[in-house]
Amino acid sequence: MTPRTNRGGFLHRFANPGRFLRLAARIQPWLNAAALILTAWGLIWGLFFSPADWQQGDAVRIMYVHVPSAWLASWGYIALAGCSVLSLVWRHPLADLAAMEIGPVGAAVTALCLASGSLWGKPMWGAWWVWDARLTSVLVLFFLYLGHIALIRAFDEPARGYRAAAILALVGAVDLPIIKFSVQWWNTLHQPDSITLTGAPTMSMSMLWPLLVCTLGFSFGFAAIVMARLRAGVLEQRARALLLARTHEATPADGP
Repeated sequence: MTPRTNRGGFLHRFANPGRFLRLAARIQPWLNAAALILTAWGLIWGLFFSPADWQQGDAVRIMYVHVPSAWLASWGYIALAGCSVLSLVWRHPLADLAAMEIGPVGAAVTALCLASGSLWGKPMWGAWWVWDARLTSVLVLFFLYLGHIALIRAFDEPARGYRAAAILALVGAVDLPIIKFSVQWWNTLHQPDSITLTGAPTMSMSMLWPLLVCTLGFSFGFAAIVMARLRAGVLEQRARALLLARTHEATPADGP
């Protein structure tokens, strides 16, 4: 067996709906519990027990919602683009359905990111919205999510919608590095990243730890919601196929 066939076999290992549903049923309770516990713990810790910032005051507490939602807005789109690659290149049977379910969840967290950023911007910048490079590129990301949601459902033939939406997702991925590096490439009002892979964090550890717990909780919550939606989507697809098969069986064959 060639390496390419091995890779394809691994990618299609959980393509069988029954196998996927059995695995998802075991994982779902753990995702739900982790999401609820970590999100509640992080928000209570951050909103009520972490210190206020010496410059921003209590307005800094908005970051315990804003930063995790901003993180997931980008990573959700990376997952969407990954599903698009699986669909276009390997024709993975569940990739298109996963993309369909990721889109609305990604759009919701991106809207939460924009709304929480607006709440933070009013006391800090004196305006609910400015056409800052980071804000504008995240707004573009939100519209990309909406475009994907509309396009994947726009055709009577699902395969055409899946393909068109997959292409849009891959083209739209160019916005992700713009979001990431916008504060370095342009002179923006948005503050630089406080956490990077190449340097020490620029915030106090008493703020960093609850932020990390919130981010982990939001991430588990994102995964739990997508998993639940995908399970429902697979069950709906199976029910539709069964109903269609029964309809064909009940339809009398054309006589001479």
